[in-house]
Amino acid sequence: MYFFYVDESGNRDPSSGTAIRPKDHIYVLLAVGLYERQWRPFELEISRLKLELAHYLHRDGNPRFGLADCEVKSSWLRHTPSRSRYSPFLAALHADDMGRLVDAYYDQLDTRNAVILASIIDKRELRSDTTHEVMHRWAYELLLERIEHYMRQYHHRHQALIVMDDTNTQLSQFIAMEHAALLRRGNPNMLFPHIVEYPFFTRSELSNGVQLADLLAYNVYRAFRNENPDYPYFRTILPKVYRRRDTGTLAGLKVWPETSPLVDLPLEATTV
Repeated sequence: MYFFYVDESGNRDPSSGTAIRPKDHIYVLLAVGLYERQWRPFELEISRLKLELAHYLHRDGNPRFGLADCEVKSSWLRHTPSRSRYSPFLAALHADDMGRLVDAYYDQLDTRNAVILASIIDKRELRSDTTHEVMHRWAYELLLERIEHYMRQYHHRHQALIVMDDTNTQLSQFIAMEHAALLRRGNPNMLFPHIVEYPFFTRSELSNGVQLADLLAYNVYRAFRNENPDYPYFRTILPKVYRRRDTGTLAGLKVWPETSPLVDLPLEATTV
């Protein structure tokens, strides 16, 4: 079995605003996949480092932090006020130790032979009556298509379990219902025989895999929002994005709608 940890970047407001008052126009839903035997060593490696750092902080007079207090979020790493408000653990870390923790997450991509897949929604091309539920449904369906393609090509004897952050009960229920409907009838493009029956929802502070997906989703979001595939962190993760087995074509990133100019963003130029 493969575990696919899923998280988002960008807000769920489907509107891109106006020319005078533009809003954030990119929404990313990303999955990072690990083989079941890689889950435990991945979890142990990240948790061990968190507990080590928490021990040193406590020794220096800080509160005693448990693993649930040591969550890593991209927004907290990038914004000092958010870090100070929401994460006493990260706020207490020295810059070098914070960098060491972040590097540990990225190192796991190679160590655990992870794969990355994502759907990118360009809100500028959506219909004006699109709701946030519909936008998220499209993003989720496109992501499942990427996962199904990957499993067929590389691991056709295995199944894929979707693990998601449980941030909104209503949205989680909506996703579960859509997930079940897709597995029951498929969509116009395919059936989904490699996807496990229902997604598994968990709190992000309890899942290092979801936290890794959060970091990676921001990298994709940043590259597409700025139309800059040379963004360094994006370049770092691009070799781990799913490629077709037969042609080597980069197939793990799907931009929607297809009228978006981002479809032609020259991603391949960044590969090394």
